[in-house]
Amino acid sequence: MNAHVENTHFNIHGTALLDHPADADSLKAALRTLGGGVSIITAGEGEARTGATVTSATALSVEPARMLVSLNRSSSTWPVVERFGHFAINIAGAAHETLANQFAGRGGLRGPDRYRGAEWVTAVSGAPLLVDAAAAIDCTVEEAIERHSHVIVIGKVLAIHIGSGHSLLYQDGRYHAVPR
Repeated sequence: MNAHVENTHFNIHGTALLDHPADADSLKAALRTLGGGVSIITAGEGEARTGATVTSATALSVEPARMLVSLNRSSSTWPVVERFGHFAINIAGAAHETLANQFAGRGGLRGPDRYRGAEWVTAVSGAPLLVDAAAAIDCTVEEAIERHSHVIVIGKVLAIHIGSGHSLLYQDGRYHAVPR
C-alpha cells in the first residue's frame, strides 16, 4: 500500500477526506476550533510581578488538589514562577477581556504594568490574586517538566477563592462571554 493511501481517511460514504500536514500551522488551526477557558497566570512580588494569559490551565487531580499549566519557556512568566515557586490561576470573567489582553502582551505592557486597571491581593503563597476573578487558585510549584518549547508546571493548591459569574472563553481568535 503506498503512503498516500495509508494516510488518507475516508468518511462513511467512502469519500476521501483531505488531511493537513502535521505541522505547527495546521495544529494551531485545529486548536483554534477548541474553545478554552481564559486564565491569567500571575507570579512574583512587587516590581518582580509578571504573568500571562493562557487557555492551558486545568486540574490535574482534585484529590490531592493539583493544577497544571503549560508556560512557554521563552516567556517572561516562567522564570518568575521558577524563581518564586508560586503562581495563581485567576479564572477570567466576562469583564476581564481588557485585562486578558494586557497579560497576553497586547499593547506592549510588561511585568508589573500588566496589573493596571484591576484590584489585586496577595495570596497565601505570595502570588497576586485578582479580587473579582470568577475564581482564583493559589498554588506552589510541585514539579516542572520541560518539554520542547514549554514547561508543564504542576501546582499544589494552597487556597481557592470562588467569585461570581462565568468564565471568559477563547475560541477562533476571539473572546466569548458565556450568557447566563
